[in-house]
Amino acid sequence: MALPAEYLKYPIRHYGMDHDRYDWAKTYDRKFVTWPNKARIALWLSPALQWYPLDLQSKPVAAPGSFNRPYPDYRNYSHREYGLRVGVFRVMKLLDRLGIKASVPMNSTVAERYPVLVEEVNKRGWEVIAHGVSMGHMHYGGMDENVEKELVHEAVSKLRKLTGQKVRGWLSIGKSESSNTPDLVAAEGIEYLCDWANDDMPYKFRTKNGEMWAMPHTLEIDDRLMLLDFKHREHEMLQQFKDQFDVLYRESEQHGGRIMSIALHPWVIGHPYRIGYLEEALSYMVGHKDVWLATGEQILDAFTAHQK
Repeated sequence: MALPAEYLKYPIRHYGMDHDRYDWAKTYDRKFVTWPNKARIALWLSPALQWYPLDLQSKPVAAPGSFNRPYPDYRNYSHREYGLRVGVFRVMKLLDRLGIKASVPMNSTVAERYPVLVEEVNKRGWEVIAHGVSMGHMHYGGMDENVEKELVHEAVSKLRKLTGQKVRGWLSIGKSESSNTPDLVAAEGIEYLCDWANDDMPYKFRTKNGEMWAMPHTLEIDDRLMLLDFKHREHEMLQQFKDQFDVLYRESEQHGGRIMSIALHPWVIGHPYRIGYLEEALSYMVGHKDVWLATGEQILDAFTAHQK
């Protein structure tokens, strides 16, 4: 049976990309970047602090790590909360020993319900990145723009109030967006977006409310994705961390500063049998010369200084 003619019709078919958010460019054709103190690698860690409500909904879009048992799913609910009560403190102790400051994607509900975590993050000089209201409030294609606008405002404004930080970055839950998300977060004064997993370096990103920056927040070098979704073993995750770092370190010699981004979830990596693998990976990286331990906003400021 032949396909109907309408099947091949696409309303914005044209040469090039099907959006105008950014200009296509090869990464190796861009300006040579030098990090502070001539570092070759900016090491950027982002342990996410997320709150999963007990009545978590999986429609219309399920959040990463969603529950899979009938309500009330105490097993999965308490497993996710392990990260906020136990795992995060194990991660904090490790990063303290290595002198690493992190960027923390944080649900605004975490800031409300766990003020002790806000205190611990601020005490360390870590950066807070807006990460939605809670894991029960996904952003998705086709959602009502006014509803999403309120969610974005609630997440950003509450985090700024409760943390006392400027909150310059945004990471959507699961990197899931509607077509309006970048415009709405830009309207709240957000300067960089972590949702678009298509580069190793920052690039300019257009919105209806002015330009912002897309930051290379990792999709694949992610403990939850590797261990729970891809079902890799911990030693395989360790090797992938090292392999990613090694290639970027080599490339930096010819092409300028690179960014080693690692996404973490304390409810995953914070268990006793896993934390040692993270320690080995980070010790390997910081043991190299010319590695800058930085937050997302520090990386963006250093990067944009080269773009003028």
